[in-house]
Amino acid sequence: MPLLEIRNLSVTFATAAGPFTAVDGVDLDVDGGEVVAIVGESGSGKSVAMLAVMGLLPKTATVTADCLTFGDEDLFALSPHRRRSLIGKDIAMIFQEPMSSLNPCFSVGFQIGEALKKHLGMDRAARRQRSVELLNEVGIPEPERRLAAFPHQLSGGMSQRVMIAMAISCRPKLLIADEPTTALDVTIQAQILDLLVTLQTETGMGLVLITHSMGVVAETAQRVVVQYAGQKVEQQLVGGLFAKPHHPYTVALLDALPDRATSDRLPAIPGVVPGQGDRPSGCLFNPRCTFATEVCRKVAPPKQPRALGSARCHYPRNARQEAA
Repeated sequence: MPLLEIRNLSVTFATAAGPFTAVDGVDLDVDGGEVVAIVGESGSGKSVAMLAVMGLLPKTATVTADCLTFGDEDLFALSPHRRRSLIGKDIAMIFQEPMSSLNPCFSVGFQIGEALKKHLGMDRAARRQRSVELLNEVGIPEPERRLAAFPHQLSGGMSQRVMIAMAISCRPKLLIADEPTTALDVTIQAQILDLLVTLQTETGMGLVLITHSMGVVAETAQRVVVQYAGQKVEQQLVGGLFAKPHHPYTVALLDALPDRATSDRLPAIPGVVPGQGDRPSGCLFNPRCTFATEVCRKVAPPKQPRALGSARCHYPRNARQEAA
């Protein structure tokens, strides 16, 4: 049984212009001890899908799924009390913007200790000792002194480390990291990624890494899910994805990497991810796809099976290569 099992997850938001589907029929499995990366441009529904798992979407969102389970628990059937005891303890999330995710009114020590008190029932002395251990674990110098610091007194990298400390404080079985290196310089990015992978290896937790950086994927993940405009368009093991990508969108993402450039000008994907008012008929990627045909413009490709190597495309690259 997978640690996290998602089948046909859809998230629709009620807006003034009508309903907007941000996540469209996504499937995902995550096993304990596995690192799964979800990649795609902004607007691909990566964060929304995971926020649906966490139960943190606003009331304007409607979430449906054939299956949404964590271990043997149905996340749809949880009572509010059971969900509060599960989220933050067994399932934790590192949010995209640490400077805005930390509460500016409370010290670092208070915010870490709050989770320890709620989920583990620790007294004040035990919470302080454990908080110091956590800050030391994530590489923050002088952890005793940092407990009294407020978020505005920390750098971006330091704030991200505090967020990681909070997320792992109860040793979760599943950790979701949403763009954990956004807005950090290259050196700090590498440190944060190394820290996450080390923690994941030592604790055996499942790690879902949401990113738009293919370089991050290559360094950290074992399996990759590619999303576009709310749909899962490809799933492969990391080595297979970089060696033989199947969906044209994945091909375009990889071609845009600087180390794959064959000229002085980096290739780019024309256009943008479609929004509520400009979703095309047929394949959602067809206006930006160099391989699109009339079939692609008129008929939506069928949802692919969950097997590795599957691609949501009428003419996946592997099929074209075999035909050639």
